[in-house]
Amino acid sequence: MPQQQFSHARGVLARRCTAVVQARWFAVTVFSLILANAALLGAETYSGIVAGWQHWLRLAEHVCLVAFTLEIVLRLAAHADRPGAFFRDPWNLFDLAVVLCAFLPVVRENTTVLRLLRLARVLRTARFLPQLRIVLMAVVRSLPGTLSFLLVGALLLYVYAMVGWVFFGSHDPEHYGSIGRAVLTLFLLMTLDGIGDAVHGGLNISRWSLLYYGSYVLLASFVLVNVLIGVVITSLDEAREMDGAAPAEPRPHAERTEPRPHADRTEPRPHADRTEPRPYADRTERTALAHRIEEARRALDALERELVRTPPPPVDGTRRRIPTAQRRD
Repeated sequence: MPQQQFSHARGVLARRCTAVVQARWFAVTVFSLILANAALLGAETYSGIVAGWQHWLRLAEHVCLVAFTLEIVLRLAAHADRPGAFFRDPWNLFDLAVVLCAFLPVVRENTTVLRLLRLARVLRTARFLPQLRIVLMAVVRSLPGTLSFLLVGALLLYVYAMVGWVFFGSHDPEHYGSIGRAVLTLFLLMTLDGIGDAVHGGLNISRWSLLYYGSYVLLASFVLVNVLIGVVITSLDEAREMDGAAPAEPRPHAERTEPRPHADRTEPRPHADRTEPRPYADRTERTALAHRIEEARRALDALERELVRTPPPPVDGTRRRIPTAQRRD
């Protein structure tokens, strides 16, 4: 009995806090606090404002910290009946880490770390902006492909830097006097900045420099950049699919009007609630639907043939007797 009362109390708390957390005014308030925190952080970079408003800036920072702490407490209370769902969301973990770190003595005593932590709160705007959240997810998913791109780019720079040092090191030591200078020169040329001067200077040394710079610009500025764009676009599509296929947080208590005594029991979720993409299941459903449509067409054709065979009613309104043999037919 006490356990049932405790489960019922958790359900009531979760319902009330869920209603608050899912309200539009709550999201707008938290978003405004994040922007206000960013504005306060920027205002502290001006020495005149800090000298005249230091006390008020400090008070505003404490108010923001209290507000963010209250937000996390409400989100935790909204998952009182299912705490595991809170910790399965990476954004909840990020928000919790940002808020809890502000209470650590080491962080509060270090001004630089505290400012970096306050700067991390700005990233929480992605929680309320779906498009920004998709872009951040795409950046994270593109890291493996970007590392491969950087490896290929570094290899290309090294090869062309060594070739440039061999051919232009003695004639142009300012740009190709060492492997480091050659890599720096080619890295700047990757943006096509100063490529004209480099080509003209190379032609004064050898006509083969045109082939050198032409092949480098083709590989570095076009091929590699297009590969990087392809990696980012692919990651963006995957992030958009993940964000669309991610199941929404279950809110079973938000729709209940009567308390359930066994709220602590976890029931399996039906397959209809899953929002994950099911290509094979969709293909099977389309095939079954096509069969049903075909059966309906056959039934309509049979009904039409039966209607054609049935004689029309008499015009004068009198009922016409149909012989028994004709009825059987």
